[in-house]
Amino acid sequence: MVGWAMGKRPTADLVVDAFNMAICRRRPWPQLVHHSDHGSQYTSLAFTQRLKEAGIMGSMGSVGDALDNAPAESFYASLQVELLDRRRWRTRDELKLAIFEYVEAFYNRRRRHSALGYQSPEEFERRWEMERESQLEAALTKR
Repeated sequence: MVGWAMGKRPTADLVVDAFNMAICRRRPWPQLVHHSDHGSQYTSLAFTQRLKEAGIMGSMGSVGDALDNAPAESFYASLQVELLDRRRWRTRDELKLAIFEYVEAFYNRRRRHSALGYQSPEEFERRWEMERESQLEAALTKR
């Protein structure tokens, strides 16, 4: 989970906040494609303008095609089973803190994912970055 935000309603501002977090964390390469569903927050002028400002192309699958959003749906299923179904929270702020801890301390750093060879996303990215740097270094020495 790279960029995320929480609020009472799924608004364009909420999506822009999550997008901005992702941009700050990853500084994406040119020609990145952002894929989403057809929610009004993703088709909003505010979000499409923010995509344009960042030089990122928006992509949307066909309506009703859940396979396009399988990674997001998988995350939400994990969040539901591993956190939300296990207890109740007295306040919205208490729940927000629990979700923050789940995403930032557990899901991204410690939870092993079968799609990543049973590594955490943090470990997978660290190894991927090291491999990328090694390949770049090898390509430069060949010149």
